[in-house]
Amino acid sequence: MAATAQPTAGALTAAPTQSDKVPVRRMVAFFAMVFGMFMSILDIQIVSASLAEIQAGLSAGADEIGWVQTSYLIAEVIMIPLSGTLARIVSTRVLFATSAAGFTIASALAATATNIDQMIVYRAIQGFIGGGMIPSVFAAAFTIFPPSKRSVVSPMIGLVATLAPTIGPTVGGYLSHAFSWHWLFLVNIVPGIIVTVLTWNLIDFDKPQFSLMKKFDWLGLAAMAVFLGALEYVLEEGNANDWFNDEYIVMGAVASTIGGLIFFYRVFSVEFPVVDLRAFSNRNFAFGSLFSFVMGIGLYGLTYLYPLYLGRIRGYDSLMIGETMFVSGLAMFCTAPIAGALSSRMDPRFMMMIGFACFAYGTWIMSSLTTDWDFYELLLPQILRGFGLMICMVPINNVALGTLPPDKIRGASGVFNLTRNLGGAVGLAVINTILTQRQQEHYARLSEHVQWGNPAAMDQLRNMASNYNAHGLDGNTIAIQRMSGLVQQQATILSFADVFLLLTVLFGTLVLCAFIIKKPQSGVGGGGGH
Repeated sequence: MAATAQPTAGALTAAPTQSDKVPVRRMVAFFAMVFGMFMSILDIQIVSASLAEIQAGLSAGADEIGWVQTSYLIAEVIMIPLSGTLARIVSTRVLFATSAAGFTIASALAATATNIDQMIVYRAIQGFIGGGMIPSVFAAAFTIFPPSKRSVVSPMIGLVATLAPTIGPTVGGYLSHAFSWHWLFLVNIVPGIIVTVLTWNLIDFDKPQFSLMKKFDWLGLAAMAVFLGALEYVLEEGNANDWFNDEYIVMGAVASTIGGLIFFYRVFSVEFPVVDLRAFSNRNFAFGSLFSFVMGIGLYGLTYLYPLYLGRIRGYDSLMIGETMFVSGLAMFCTAPIAGALSSRMDPRFMMMIGFACFAYGTWIMSSLTTDWDFYELLLPQILRGFGLMICMVPINNVALGTLPPDKIRGASGVFNLTRNLGGAVGLAVINTILTQRQQEHYARLSEHVQWGNPAAMDQLRNMASNYNAHGLDGNTIAIQRMSGLVQQQATILSFADVFLLLTVLFGTLVLCAFIIKKPQSGVGGGGGH
């Protein structure tokens, strides 16, 4: 296997070692790949602000519509780690161009769906095929570009990886309002065709190794699909279904455990594993993946929390939520060149510390959340979040992938990207569970004070009742309902504050953890950190 990998590694590094100049052909191919990755990551969140419109259009039930997002995520997490192995077998050119074409076709099919079952199938196909584009871009960035170009390339892929899910609700809200929900998918078609044509004709980074197909571990692939697919299902649906009180969640957890045991056994015992985990022997890659996992919690967790607060408490529609959330995306966009400039001048560990500290300060501000917070109160926390994410993401990418040998980067980039998505899945599951449990506890505590023996509560009830009576309504009944609603709202706000406080502690801890990693050596292929 080492012998067959050697020519490919040489081909991958040939251009950078001869000169720091990258051919225009490769630059255009890389930009096309970056845009393909942007579309794939954007489509995770593009439906999140428009689920109500899709639900109405497909006559779907409230318990079914969430699968429009869940099916995409489950399929994507299976493909992301597999893509490194596929790229070695069929080449980056064939994998990426095929993925872009398949993603475009699946997008067109999703736009034509007439019922929820069709939509779930098409979204799963879209997620699975689209997942092949994401790690390929990271691998290409660290193999075809010399270290001197890292300060430009790394912020670019970092920006796309963080900006796409952040502006997903904004883009989705605008499209479904201005046109219809069908355009959430139709918008991919023309760019998808362009990306397919460009990547098929211009990518020349490596050669296929079809001989590896004979050694392909089909059992390992099946085990990985069951392990990751069932795990994603348990994390996505667990809180809504009361976790292990639901038989399907129990079955999913058992399937994931069995699949995981078989998968890890095959990874460490077969000659050509479906996913190469040996990159974790590199200390910086291991810590970079850990940081990526936690950044996934922050990235996807806050992309979920902000719209939830704005919709549930402030009563915003999808377009208003998107306009408010756009601040984070703008902050990321403006920070990308700063992060690129700093990455070539500053110790990446200090960059990470600054980013984690900004993120923690933003969530600390949000822990004082009230029912009255609006665009301007959310402005600084969102700017800090966008700035912190970009300042972190660039050095995390460089630390994780920058010291690996070229022949390991393709497989490692798939695992690295998987950690971010799994971080998001675990983060959302934990956040939802904490929100539910803390809301119930806060409601119970607040209800103890809103009772007949409390003069302030009684005065409030009487005032509300008299107002409704004056309009000829049943004032007492409506006043009690309104009071219950107010208590519920306050309990919800307090549970949000608890989650933001926990995120503050988490990211505050990462500030200290940044000291643990070694300072990365410059240059690819040095294997520094082993």
